[in-house]
Amino acid sequence: MIATFVWILVALVAVGLYLSWTAGRLDRLHARIDAARAALDAQLLRRASVAQELATSGVLDPAASIVLYEAAHAARQSEEDQREVAESELSQALRAVFAEADQVEAVREAPGGEAAARELTEAVRRVPMARRFHNDAVGAARRLREHRKVRWFRLAGHAPFPLAFEMDDEPPGALVDRAA
Repeated sequence: MIATFVWILVALVAVGLYLSWTAGRLDRLHARIDAARAALDAQLLRRASVAQELATSGVLDPAASIVLYEAAHAARQSEEDQREVAESELSQALRAVFAEADQVEAVREAPGGEAAARELTEAVRRVPMARRFHNDAVGAARRLREHRKVRWFRLAGHAPFPLAFEMDDEPPGALVDRAA
């Protein structure tokens, strides 16, 4: 009788430790998502800021400046629910403006243009990496949250279900090809 009670107690303690470990793991994944989202937001803001600076520098032709400035401004000012669309439109504007290698060369030849082109290239390259890190963390948390034990014991608490950040982040070919 006492042996049975001890085994039941050991089993309950083991299950409790396992559930506690799973809840801790889920909490760490949510913290990783928050950190990755902050890094993604920083890279998106940097890309929009560099694009806006380049658009107002006078290096680009007026039509390209307007297109790039408006897309960058919309990306910086967008509400959270419209952010993915605004960032995708900025990617499209960057590809339209820097579709030709001549435009990239014109920027590089302007005073301070080499540094501006390098900064834009770095910003454009970092956005897909930051988005990939964020979406990988979201995927890991979602997979864990789909387990029955997490749902049955409500181990996620009141944390919102993590959502991936889906956007068009393909870089402008002429800008990236020149830098490679």
